[in-house]
Amino acid sequence: MAKAARKSAPPAAPDLDEDDENFALRSLQQAHAKNRRYKADKDELLKLYEQMLLIRRFEEKAGQLYGLGLIGGFCHLYIGQEAVAVGLQSALDNDKDSVITGYRDHGHMLAYGLDPKVIMAELTGRAAGISKGKGGSMHMFSVEHRFYGGHGIVGAQVPLGTGLAFAHKYRKDGGVCVAYFGDGAANQGQVYESFNMASLWKLPIIFVIEDNQYAMGTASRRSSAETHFHRRGTAFRIPGMDVDGMDVLEVRQAAEIALDFVRQGNGPVLMELNTYRYRGHSMSDPAKYRSREEVQEMREKHDPIERAKIELIGLGESEEALKKLDKQVRALVSEAADFSENSPEPDLSELYTDVLVERY
Repeated sequence: MAKAARKSAPPAAPDLDEDDENFALRSLQQAHAKNRRYKADKDELLKLYEQMLLIRRFEEKAGQLYGLGLIGGFCHLYIGQEAVAVGLQSALDNDKDSVITGYRDHGHMLAYGLDPKVIMAELTGRAAGISKGKGGSMHMFSVEHRFYGGHGIVGAQVPLGTGLAFAHKYRKDGGVCVAYFGDGAANQGQVYESFNMASLWKLPIIFVIEDNQYAMGTASRRSSAETHFHRRGTAFRIPGMDVDGMDVLEVRQAAEIALDFVRQGNGPVLMELNTYRYRGHSMSDPAKYRSREEVQEMREKHDPIERAKIELIGLGESEEALKKLDKQVRALVSEAADFSENSPEPDLSELYTDVLVERY
């Protein structure tokens, strides 16, 4: 009896080129690789540097006030991640784009140009706060500035951001929603339901994963089977971008590419911003799951503010001028802290306001 004929080998996969249907999934990453950094002049870079410095000094002061008991509840600081919010939000159109994020939200509000006084007042639970002192650290909100939170439930902001993107498309207002979430939230099921809907309906949204390497106290390599988070949208045909989140000019350039793609009606983009937080997950986290040497190395070799400072000096800015700017920023933050401490707490009647939406 003759042997069964050996099955023929499958045909070799064709080389991918620009005509291949999969090209769109990697085209943005290729465009980013060709031109990674935004070409900022000295004035532009100085503005970005000042915004990052404001976030750093504000968060340091918030940590001090928490230690003094003037800030209650949870408090998640943004120290180390400043280049993400500043680089991305400097590319947005504040008149039509919207932003939504998780509970590590103070830095995003500052990067969006909100008054440090009302943010600090919110942290300390005062009536002058952006959410009338009822939201605190985790629930900042401003419809006026198209900033929709500040959400305490992990990953909850992703479907809400998808809804904001749907509203932009429905109203044809030209706006894009930027929805930030972390590497821990990236494992939430609702994230992938949102990916599917956003891709299916070609919604104008940029999903931004701020990968600060640790989901609370667990390293992403221990909790995630796929740690290249920009690949997570592939199953939904969402192009991904892998970005150095410690370089404000690289973040800004990547934002330009992503925004151009989305504004043309091509649907969502998934950006992975590789960054690092110097403090624990929250103020109550001693961060014993990582070594001091690891944190020190990130501070010394990858700090986004120091990197921008070196570039500014290379562009002709004097160290004396930068020291003066730091002094001005510290004074601004101290003024915000004094304002918050001297502002009254909300009246007890505020417990019963903003509870029910009576008109749509």
